[in-house]
Amino acid sequence: MADSVLYEVTDGLATITINRPDAMNAMNTEAKVALRDAVQAAGEDTDVRAVLLTAAGNRAFCVGQDLKEHIGNLAADREGGSSLTMSTVADHYNPIVRALTEMPKPVVAGVNGVAAGAGFGFALAADYRVVAETASFNTSFVGVALTADSGISWTLPRLIGASRAADLLLFPRSIKAQEAYELGIANRLVPADSLAAEAESVARALASGPTVAYAALKESLAYGASHSLPEALAREDVLQTRAGASEDHSIAVQAFLAKQPPKYLGR
Repeated sequence: MADSVLYEVTDGLATITINRPDAMNAMNTEAKVALRDAVQAAGEDTDVRAVLLTAAGNRAFCVGQDLKEHIGNLAADREGGSSLTMSTVADHYNPIVRALTEMPKPVVAGVNGVAAGAGFGFALAADYRVVAETASFNTSFVGVALTADSGISWTLPRLIGASRAADLLLFPRSIKAQEAYELGIANRLVPADSLAAEAESVARALASGPTVAYAALKESLAYGASHSLPEALAREDVLQTRAGASEDHSIAVQAFLAKQPPKYLGR
C-alpha cells in the first residue's frame, strides 16, 4: 500500500488508516487507489473478520476530493479535450463504497474529525460509526457545483429520511457530532482523546464475534432497504438457514447451555 493509506491486520481485524493529515486526509489519486485496494483486500482476505476505517491526525477523517489536484486535472482535461477527471467516480469512489458495503464482514468507521463529501460517503458506507465529539459532517458537493457521489444519495436518506437528506444536500452545512448522533448518522459519541481506543474496541469486539451471522445481518439490512416485506421475509429465511448451519451457532448454543461465554471461530 502507498504511504497515503496504511493497512494492518492483527487478530482478525484489518485497520485501514487514511494517512494524509497535512491535507486533512483529502483524496488525491494515489490515496484513492490505495484506499480502494486496501478495502478490497480486506474484503477478500478470509483471515479478516472485521474492518476499522479511520484516519490520521485529529482535524479530519476525510474531506473528500483533493481539490488542488482536481483543479489541475480539470485544466489538463480542457487542454486535451477529454473528461478523464470525473472518471474517478467509477474508477475509485464507487469501488471503495461497494467494497465497504458488500464485504461479508462488519466495517467500523472511527470518525476523528471533519468528514465531508466523499469522506462523508465513506463513513456512511460503514456499518457502525464511532464519532469523536469534536467531529463534524458536511455533504459539500453543491458547494463546488457537483452532485452527490460515494453512495450518499443512497445511504443518507436511509439513515435520516429523504426530506432531511435533501436539506443537507441542497444546503450544505457543518453537522456537529451531537446533531449527527441525534439524526442517526453517528452510532456512538466519544471524547476526542478516546476515539482511537473506543473505535478499535468496537471493531475488535466484532472481529471476535459470529462472523457468519454478521455477514447475514449486513446482507439482510441491505436487501430489506429496497425490497418488499414478503421478499425480505424470504431472504431472512435463507440467511437464517445459513447462519444456523455455521459452527459459531453450535458454539453459541453449547456455551449458553454451559453458562459460559462463547469463543467464536468466525465460520
